[in-house]
Amino acid sequence: MAPEQMAEYPENQEGGQSGEGAQEPLPARPLDAIDRDILQMLQADGRASIRSVAERVHVSRANAYARINRLVEDGVIRGFGARVNHERAGQGTSAYITLKIVQNTWRTVREQLRQLPGASHIALVGGDFDVLLLVHTPDNRALREVVLTRLQAIPEVLSTRTLLVFEEEDLEPQG
Repeated sequence: MAPEQMAEYPENQEGGQSGEGAQEPLPARPLDAIDRDILQMLQADGRASIRSVAERVHVSRANAYARINRLVEDGVIRGFGARVNHERAGQGTSAYITLKIVQNTWRTVREQLRQLPGASHIALVGGDFDVLLLVHTPDNRALREVVLTRLQAIPEVLSTRTLLVFEEEDLEPQG
């Protein structure tokens, strides 16, 4: 986001609270067509100015700002960031890793997975395995270190299976 635009947007924050003393976030208010248009526009261009958002969805700048602020406060918008080409950023090896974990240890395992270098997505899933983890590493040697040293050292991890990514593409929001 351009520095002059950063002040326009509400504070970049995660929806709800996490950690000790966390409270359950309030349920998000229903979204209308204008809110959905704003979300679609910001997904396509997170650097869009309040003015351009307001013009595109045909509301005042104050209304657009208030709507974006509400979407952030409600946790619908979790933040504003860049979409990274991992290969060009020196993280040319990507893999999905499936994990089977000890029953009822998801929260403990999730916290440990968050600390892994290159971890970019963690999901609790149903099926033949319990967790799906996406990692980006500089090379196969670093991936081997993550899988054979770091993951296998987590006591709650019963087994892993690594699926090497040969080619990937982030889907762009339809705009």
